[in-house]
Amino acid sequence: MSLPEKRILHIASAILDDGNGRLLLVRKTGTPWFMQAGGKIEPSESAVQALCRELNEELGLNISETQPEPLGTFTAIAANEAETIIEAALFFLRIPASVTVAAEIDTALWLTPDEAEAFPLAPLTRDHVLPIARERCRPHT
Repeated sequence: MSLPEKRILHIASAILDDGNGRLLLVRKTGTPWFMQAGGKIEPSESAVQALCRELNEELGLNISETQPEPLGTFTAIAANEAETIIEAALFFLRIPASVTVAAEIDTALWLTPDEAEAFPLAPLTRDHVLPIARERCRPHT
């Protein structure tokens, strides 16, 4: 018996840092998983274009394409889609702690990496984002 082939979903997401040692985690409506804001990269978009569009749609942020710092591409099991692997272009961005939840986002929380561990986390967040956030999300002095 062969295993079903997994679909690959290309997304752009960001570690959003408030400058006070906290990162923003969001939860989409109807799911238990907390993760980074972001979403699918459309065929006509670059990863940073998709990120800027998604941050505007989901959080009301107007980010220029030069602001996000690329961190690399990371792979994880998708939290909300069966038999799917996500390949995430991950960025880092320091923003003010004021966001407006919109689109499919139900909840947005500013948490330290240690506080985030108490929440149900998407595999990308748990396995890749939190280790990076521990190094990058520090109080701005």
